[in-house]
Amino acid sequence: MAFEDMDLDDNEFDMGSDDSSPPEESANRTFYIVAGVIGGVMLLSLICLALYALVYQPRQRDQRATQVAAINAQNTQLAQAAVETGLAAKFTATPTVTPIPPTATASASPSPTLVVAQPTDILVSPTIDRTATVSALLTEAAAGRLTATPTASALPDTGFVEDVGIPAMVGLALVLVVVIFLARRLRTAT
Repeated sequence: MAFEDMDLDDNEFDMGSDDSSPPEESANRTFYIVAGVIGGVMLLSLICLALYALVYQPRQRDQRATQVAAINAQNTQLAQAAVETGLAAKFTATPTVTPIPPTATASASPSPTLVVAQPTDILVSPTIDRTATVSALLTEAAAGRLTATPTASALPDTGFVEDVGIPAMVGLALVLVVVIFLARRLRTAT
């Protein structure tokens, strides 16, 4: 009879009803959105990397090769001019005596004619003798006809390490490692 007096509804004791639980789809939707954004950023970075490797870098390589070829051509012209100048400086005109064939008329004294050999075009072989080139360049430099081109002899002193120094950089790194360990210890202590 004790149970008959109680008028209980079956719905009052149902604790695991579906109405009170949070919807699972909204949590999954957020995950999918974040994963999609990260995937999109990665895909975009891969596309940019591929464009750099396939378009920009070959252009730079071609420009560098063109510049190297122009510098090599200029150096070849300079070396060839130096060799030709050295050969022209070594040239001496040698007189040659050409005998005149005897003629029927008699003359008092035969006069030899002086023929001076004219310099002909000097052919320079494609392979240049390096010692002759160096000596010709040194001769031109001693005469003051060549100017030296400036070349870099040291790296520039720009940057943070040059201002602060290596020991200070090592000390700063050690201080940062200590800060990391202290922050972890404080985080686990609370």
